[in-house]
Amino acid sequence: MIPTRLSQVGMAIALGALTSCSFSLPNRTPPTSNTAASLPPLAATDQPNVGENFIAKVVAEAGPAVVSIDTLRVQPSKEDSFLNPFPIPDVPVRQGQGSGFIFTPDGKVMTNAHVVEGASAVRVTLPDGRQYAGKVVGADSLTDVAVVQIEAENLPTVQLGNSDTLVPGEWAIAIGNPLGLSNTVTAGIISATGRASNEIGAADKRVSFIQTDAAINPGNSGGPLLNAAGQVVGVNTAVISQAQGLGFAIPINTAYRVAEQIIATGRAQHLYLGIRMVQLTPELAAKIRQDRPEWRLQQNQGTLIIGIAPNSPAAKAGLQAGDWIVKINDVNQPTPQQIQSVVEQTKLGEKVTLEIRRGDRQQTVSLQPQPMPPELYPSSQPE
Repeated sequence: MIPTRLSQVGMAIALGALTSCSFSLPNRTPPTSNTAASLPPLAATDQPNVGENFIAKVVAEAGPAVVSIDTLRVQPSKEDSFLNPFPIPDVPVRQGQGSGFIFTPDGKVMTNAHVVEGASAVRVTLPDGRQYAGKVVGADSLTDVAVVQIEAENLPTVQLGNSDTLVPGEWAIAIGNPLGLSNTVTAGIISATGRASNEIGAADKRVSFIQTDAAINPGNSGGPLLNAAGQVVGVNTAVISQAQGLGFAIPINTAYRVAEQIIATGRAQHLYLGIRMVQLTPELAAKIRQDRPEWRLQQNQGTLIIGIAPNSPAAKAGLQAGDWIVKINDVNQPTPQQIQSVVEQTKLGEKVTLEIRRGDRQQTVSLQPQPMPPELYPSSQPE
């Protein structure tokens, strides 16, 4: 789960209620006892066809590829001393547990970066009991995505979907290992999409989260969020400890893009402009006019630049704190989240066009996003 204000990322569904099945009572001889005659007839012994339940079908297809990930750290041995004449060798001690899913037959596992963070060793356990030593190929703290490699072939895999097409109200099925209980299934709906990281208390992440009411608990981190077709649409990552029915997942389109970069180069590359932004409200705008009259802010909504990173593309393009963003590329009056999304989707070498208002003057600036410097990972950074 994401640390800080998030605790270790529902609707309870009776599976039988989702199954279309008719029951018939067997032929029975009428009871002769008055007492027995007052009892209701026994239920039929016929069992519903599990295959007709779409959630059970999804679990049957995707479940074999959902793994448990145990992270270990090495406990240093104690030095020889009078009280400890026999040194204790280094031993691995369990550090934490999470979930993941196999997305290539040759053993590439997607999970959360915070699941494997700081681990000396990783152990991956499949639902059929097979265990493998895992190697962390790479982890990206800004999106909380990591890839683990296990040495095996012809492994079961999940099917990846398209998170860009999600709409609130769709079915959402989570599979994971909460509290060490392997292959636990919960279900609900997609509650919302495009939740900004600062909305859920994870301002250091560059993700527009999927919100779901499918129960997400400690240990579910890194497990898949699936749609009714059994396709992975998200990577479960977080819950808000003070709320019920609020779980969050990284969209699979974002996670897979990052995973591809990790596999290719060992790390993810994030482009940035070097601007720090706020979303205006009338109250915030009034306070800014009072505290920063030199900015001559005229707007009560939209996105305002409040800081520029030194030597960044924004600094080199002449942008300043107090600039109000009218437009980025074809997006009018963008939110900070939309600006971040445009920058994330820009390829290295391409340019973005910003139209800004400074006081009563309006101007257009073209600038080229650059790879984010390592010193800006993983704490809050300019976009």
